[in-house]
Amino acid sequence: MILTNPISASEVGTLWLTYQEKTLIMRILEYFMKNADDEEARNLLGGLWQDLNYYVIELEKIFHKQGMITPNGFKKEDVNLEAPKLYDNGFDVMFLRILKEVSMGMYTINMNMAYTSEVISIYEGLTSVTQKIYKLSTRYLLEKGILTLPPKVSMPKTTEMIESKSYMRGFKPFSEKRALNDMELGFLHHGIETNTIGMQLITGFAQCAKNKEVRQYFEKGKELAKNQIKTYQGILLENDIQFSATSGSTVTSSTIAPFSDKLMMHCINFLNGFCIVGSSFGTFFALRNDIALKTALLAKDVFFYGHEGIEIMIKNGWFEEPPQTDDRHILINHK
Repeated sequence: MILTNPISASEVGTLWLTYQEKTLIMRILEYFMKNADDEEARNLLGGLWQDLNYYVIELEKIFHKQGMITPNGFKKEDVNLEAPKLYDNGFDVMFLRILKEVSMGMYTINMNMAYTSEVISIYEGLTSVTQKIYKLSTRYLLEKGILTLPPKVSMPKTTEMIESKSYMRGFKPFSEKRALNDMELGFLHHGIETNTIGMQLITGFAQCAKNKEVRQYFEKGKELAKNQIKTYQGILLENDIQFSATSGSTVTSSTIAPFSDKLMMHCINFLNGFCIVGSSFGTFFALRNDIALKTALLAKDVFFYGHEGIEIMIKNGWFEEPPQTDDRHILINHK
């Protein structure tokens, strides 16, 4: 079959990654749906599963049409629906909200690398689904008292220009540092919020992982999340701001794995990427140099942690190779 409109290399790559992510999320949703705290949460989780299932089928149609093999992704054997609750008190929707934050960023990048109308439509639809679920999950968590808002601040009444380089000062321990601006405060609150959920997620993973090396990796990740939380909280306290980004969610005492080690490792890998991007965002927009340096160092730690995780996945045969260009050196020297 000769294709009249073959998709580009960038589209092949983003669709491949999207398929991996969506099949992973669907397996997680299936477990959370069965153990949901209430009907409203179950409907929210189930609604997203149905939306994602539609787009996974659409992706498979594109793969078939383009003569491209469908990736393995994550299948029924990667989830144990009979496993007891590993998380409680609204963790399912809290984690769902974090997933939608990740998705919003990913679809923006993917859309920037899409050229054909068929692929653009996929990301338009997924973006709409993500925004809807993010709004619904945020409202649910606020109504349940699980999600807390960032601190309130005085509203600006005038506009001012920065008049001195001292606005960026922060390194010298005995020099006066300016108060945090609202962008910096928002980033720090968000960092505590996301790392709190990440710490709970990886704690549960560590409790039930079968592979010893994987368990140790998750324990290391738990300590990394705790260090980030301490760093962000320390900056807030130094500025006389009471941190309020807490979660009422809990990890149960279950040690029975609801997911395969492969799925849990990939889940943490996706979140590592989100964490690096978030830290980079904070580094760029933090105008106090001490905050920018601390967030950059945290991003460095996450980068090396993520690289270690990829090595573990490759070692265990859990990392599916992405589509790649033809190796001309091998083709030329095949004889």
